Amino acid sequence: MTAVLASGGRRTLDRRRRTLAYVGLSLLVVLGVVVAGGLAADPAQTTSLAERNLGPSAEHWFGTDRLGRDMLARTLAGLRLSLAVGVAAALISAVIALVLASAAAVFGGVVDRVVGWLVDLFLALPHLVLLILLAFALGGGTQAVVIAVAVTHWPTLTRVLRGKAREVMSSDYVAVSRQLGHGRGWIARRHLAGHLTGHFLVGTVLLFPHAILHEAALSFLGLGVDPGEPSIGVLLAESMRYLTAGAWWLAVLPGLCLLVVVKLVDTIGSNVRALLDPRSHHL
Repeated sequence: MTAVLASGGRRTLDRRRRTLAYVGLSLLVVLGVVVAGGLAADPAQTTSLAERNLGPSAEHWFGTDRLGRDMLARTLAGLRLSLAVGVAAALISAVIALVLASAAAVFGGVVDRVVGWLVDLFLALPHLVLLILLAFALGGGTQAVVIAVAVTHWPTLTRVLRGKAREVMSSDYVAVSRQLGHGRGWIARRHLAGHLTGHFLVGTVLLFPHAILHEAALSFLGLGVDPGEPSIGVLLAESMRYLTAGAWWLAVLPGLCLLVVVKLVDTIGSNVRALLDPRSHHL
């Protein structure tokens, strides 16, 4: 029996180490993209009319665009911009979810019903249509994209945090705290905050890939970041007029890089959730 328990413990430890390794490797790659994107900001805007629409080669790994700009540099700069927009939008959206879920659990009653109604309302609305309408109403641009994505991505996380907060507020130790005369603020700080922190962090990371993809979609439609910026959505939109001429690298390579980065971020979120949740089957 002892040997079986020891073997199970070693397997759990090995899985945890592998998960930490996956998270570390994914974070290193994402940080590498951010650093490389910063270094590529100037080369991404450098034009060379003598090297227009060149295919991938040893000199230009991702080819060049209609103005002779290096597509690898533009892709790295675009990924950096997408990551920055995604981080801002995901954080704002997660904070909105945390505030609403905490308010619903702490105050209950009318507040809880209003939060539930808001969650159901936003989940019932067509997501992409709402994104487009908000971005259009705000006039487009980077700030409009951040606001539009943040305002439309909080409902699912709010529902998760609200359920966890309700579970905490209905627990015996919270009831004892109330009997001892502790107020709602004290209970929220001492009991609720600790239980919601892990879910908040994981939820923020899992919102990140959706924010990146929706930023790219809005930029592709012309409602995202400034067309002069090398966003991935802008690169894909510009590539559409040249695909029929055989310039496949303008769309395929930036698109693949975007998918890889989104998958890496999603892997980070899934593995962090596995590390923080002791009941997860991954561990």
